[in-house]
Amino acid sequence: MRLHKYLASCGVASRRAAEKLIAEGRVRVNDIAITHMGFTVEAGDTVTLDGQIVIPEAEKHYLMYHKPAGEVTTVTDPEGRPTVLDKFRDYPVRLFPVGRLDYDSEGLILLTNDGELAEHMLHPSREVEKVYLARVSNQVSLESARRMEHGVMVDGRPTSPAKARILSVKPLYTDMMITIHEGRNRQVRKMVEAIGHEVVQLRRVRFGPLKLNDLPRGMWRTLSSEEIMALRML
Repeated sequence: MRLHKYLASCGVASRRAAEKLIAEGRVRVNDIAITHMGFTVEAGDTVTLDGQIVIPEAEKHYLMYHKPAGEVTTVTDPEGRPTVLDKFRDYPVRLFPVGRLDYDSEGLILLTNDGELAEHMLHPSREVEKVYLARVSNQVSLESARRMEHGVMVDGRPTSPAKARILSVKPLYTDMMITIHEGRNRQVRKMVEAIGHEVVQLRRVRFGPLKLNDLPRGMWRTLSSEEIMALRML
């Protein structure tokens, strides 16, 4: 099995994220550092990540977590900030977050040890929708919302068409529902900046078929069998 796929089967990360771990020199096979892609793991090989042996996990786990603002969606943070995994250090298996949600945002995060499923959900060809409730500064016009729907320039290139629905307009802010299927860094915030406004609050309420609903902030639950089936149907 290719090394990056082996790491994904161990619940370490998605295959794409596993490639990054390999490139960073954090993975060793039989105590030899492997930094090139395409390396094949054979039966009987010992694979370690940061000095810890990793083996494939037969049982897959799927959790929905309502991330509060003030946590990063990484396994560790070099700045020492809280991460979405801090509450799961004693969980029976190693979990990792699927995708990302920036430090200042809150909402639905999927945690799993299923690297294959994570890879499918994050692949651009799947165009998995992510839905956000956004409180935006000042009054957003219908014309500006339509600009977001047609695509705006972010980091020098246009975004794919989105869905932008105005829910309510107040004197100092506008509440919107914004749907995207790309995964660029801080994309919703940058799209709002491109139309001359600023995101005041941002919450992800849906990720593909998964809905946050009334899950309290900072709490988590396991996915139902129906939800897991819906993810696999993607």
